[in-house]
Amino acid sequence: MILTQFQSVGHDLFSRGLVSSNTGNLSIRLGERIIITRRGSRLGCLEENDLIETGLNKNDRATPLASEELTVHRALYQQTSAQAIVHAHPPHTVALSLTETEIIPSDTEGLSIVSQVPVLGWHMESTPGGLADLIAQALKQYRIVMVHGHGSFAIGQLLEEAHNYTTVLEESCRVICLLRSLQASSPKK
Repeated sequence: MILTQFQSVGHDLFSRGLVSSNTGNLSIRLGERIIITRRGSRLGCLEENDLIETGLNKNDRATPLASEELTVHRALYQQTSAQAIVHAHPPHTVALSLTETEIIPSDTEGLSIVSQVPVLGWHMESTPGGLADLIAQALKQYRIVMVHGHGSFAIGQLLEEAHNYTTVLEESCRVICLLRSLQASSPKK
């Protein structure tokens, strides 16, 4: 059951181009434990050995196998009500994060589902697992945030909910990029 949820979300993220072969990660919280994708796993074709169970608050034998973003996932579970996390690298959203400090969707669905998305980490070094507390603080107020030039972190009660925020944000960013390209190529009157 858990594997099927991870496979469904991971495959969809990969199929949509929101993660490349070995990027992004997923996790769920089970009490004081976390199930998180393995370091370097391919979300598009996850298998049982790609899911690592480790402690929410302390390391154990499986911890070294967990995603490099484990520190962020732990902080989000410790500081928010999240039960699931999706970290992706949606290309249109990443592009906008390089020029914007906040992303506000132009489309009705985006506005109703994600409304506004802060872009965190401007003028800060972003390393895997870095900015954990900053991301956690922002996700107390928002459903999804962007890390400048890196990727999105979405939380939910289910993986599917966090996945939905991720895909809606990327679709909204595609619309913004299309609108900007149309405006740039419009003939001057």
